[in-house]
Amino acid sequence: MAVTSSLTSLLQPRSIAIVGVSAEARSLGGFVLDNLERFGYAGDIHLVSRNATEVRGRPCVKSVSELPEGVDVAVLTIPESAVLATLHECGARGVRSVVVFAAGYAEAGEEGRRKQDALAAAAARHGIALAGPNCMGLTNFRDGIPLTFETVDRYPGSEVPGVSIVAQSGAMANNIRESLIGRGLPITCAVSTGNEAVLTLEDYIEHFIADRSTRVIAVYAEQIRRPQKFLELARQAREAGKPIVLSMIGRSERAREAAQSHTGALTGDYATACALLRAEAVVVTETIDELFDVLPILLRHPQPPDAGLAFVTGSGAMKNVALDLAQDLGLDLPAFTDATVQALQAMLPGYAVSENPLDYTTVAVRDPALMGTLIDAVAADPQCGCLIVSQMGGSAMNQRDKAQYMVPAVARADKPAALVIMGDDGPLAPELLQAARDSGVPFFRSPDRAMRAMALVRAYGRALQELRQEGRRTQAASLPPVREAFPEGGTVAEYRGKAWLAQAGLPVPRGALATDVEAAVHIARDIGYPVVIKAQAAALPHKSDAGGVIVGIADEAALRAAWDRLVANVKQARPGLVLDGVLVEAMGRKGVELVVGARRDPLWGPVVIVGLGGVWIEVLKDVRLLPADADEAQVLRELDRLKAAAMLKGLRGQPPVDLRAVARVVTLVGDVMRTVPQVREIDINPVMASEDGVVALDALVVCDPGEEGQA
Repeated sequence: MAVTSSLTSLLQPRSIAIVGVSAEARSLGGFVLDNLERFGYAGDIHLVSRNATEVRGRPCVKSVSELPEGVDVAVLTIPESAVLATLHECGARGVRSVVVFAAGYAEAGEEGRRKQDALAAAAARHGIALAGPNCMGLTNFRDGIPLTFETVDRYPGSEVPGVSIVAQSGAMANNIRESLIGRGLPITCAVSTGNEAVLTLEDYIEHFIADRSTRVIAVYAEQIRRPQKFLELARQAREAGKPIVLSMIGRSERAREAAQSHTGALTGDYATACALLRAEAVVVTETIDELFDVLPILLRHPQPPDAGLAFVTGSGAMKNVALDLAQDLGLDLPAFTDATVQALQAMLPGYAVSENPLDYTTVAVRDPALMGTLIDAVAADPQCGCLIVSQMGGSAMNQRDKAQYMVPAVARADKPAALVIMGDDGPLAPELLQAARDSGVPFFRSPDRAMRAMALVRAYGRALQELRQEGRRTQAASLPPVREAFPEGGTVAEYRGKAWLAQAGLPVPRGALATDVEAAVHIARDIGYPVVIKAQAAALPHKSDAGGVIVGIADEAALRAAWDRLVANVKQARPGLVLDGVLVEAMGRKGVELVVGARRDPLWGPVVIVGLGGVWIEVLKDVRLLPADADEAQVLRELDRLKAAAMLKGLRGQPPVDLRAVARVVTLVGDVMRTVPQVREIDINPVMASEDGVVALDALVVCDPGEEGQA
């Protein structure tokens, strides 16, 4: 059965069976029936009960086998022990979809996992679209169909295109729903997916992308089980003009552990997932508040422009706060055009500065209509792609003025805009609250929350524009087969990995492997002093920790002494380790130490990394992650977003780094990861970058085990 048709039977059923209903006031089946009656569901409702012949005047049958053929959805409000047998009965009666509330499956351990697998197998056998288990069900607000045991009310804001919610946590689905209701925003559907034995986040997202009544898709995930499908759906959503706003746990180790116990999830690498999702213009939020706050903005403007923020206030202090926070958030505040400045100067006193952020001082106290005129002028500036107006509530009279002039002006803006009335929980005049709600303007009491939300909107608009301008890299790396180069797999000694990558174009120092000191002397004479020597063995990836690297060797005598010292160091640090030899290389030129690397996530695939390298990577962690098919333009943008970007552009009289040479190394590594699937990890650290180009001073390659290891 196709996903679209199976989800239609689940989300828009013409007939519903509640299995396990009883006359008890607080039974799960009773709550489902309450909801359906409260919503005025007009389709057929069938009740299945072992003990009751009727519930609330509705007749009951004793088993699923007595149901009519082809019921669209059966809601199982029964214990886990009875679910599998009942699912088979549903299949025999041609039930198209099933909702399973019961817990005790994959979230409960291995035995539960086996039970869940049995459910999935039974659903597949009968062609049933199964929601859950361990879920709270769903509510289709647009069509008035609640299939949940949580008490819900029909929501009047569902007649226009709105937000569809998909969450692996029932509680989180409810939280997002309540946030939208609290702001008077339209909701199309809210789904709790639970353990996702059959239907996953991706199935619902695919349905909502095609659903005309869905404008924005809000997602809460503890695990994205089908990452490649999710990324493909992100592309489809982008083409359909529907933002996906995602809150995803997994930044901390404890959160990943908790996810396993909550929904049976085995979480993939969070940083990798975020990098790839953001590269496809998914709005990934860091906090639940950000998820709540970005939805109302994107509902009004699902395709935001690629331009910075205009910030308007009547407070010099708030102007300074906005400047600080914008810097922290990487939110650009572009200068107003000359035309805007002239328009503002004509309205403001001479002591006011007509700049962004704009403090319009106290001019509106005497002429409140001026608030609207000033906001209109700023909102029309083509340099600014979004707008925040942040002001104190003030007296009751001031608040009525804001309701009359400020709120309509923000609502008139033809770009993402938000109104902030500061004062935390301070009381607001009913006229101002009503005006804000009626206008549909995203309304905040916190300028911090408004700016964080707008920073996400700004990043989304920028990502859309960048993706419109760029294509995907398809170039393949030209390398000998990895099985031929490294038949044993595992961690590869530096000299071998670096030589292999050099064949794809990686710039490396001149040098060679020596197995005795006489060979080392010969190599050094050939390449010229000064040289560096490095102990080489696959089992010694961190050579410096064992005293296995000696630099700045100026002549033959120093080389012979250094050789003896290096061998002694390694012998003491790693007794019994047999070296392949010692790599003798020309000393690298001075420059900025960078790291370029990549890793292959088993679920998400490859991602590349670039940032400040050497010892600084462990201390500062100033790195950027990109998809493996990123082109040079994307890499250059990410280099500019490093905290250490100023070092690359020339600091204190130093020449700027050849950034294009750095970008070429990053794309080369990406090509290797895309075209050589046996490579699990690459770490080139440091890459010494200077005005003359780059050179890879060290490189670590990790491959899948060789053929023998895979037997």
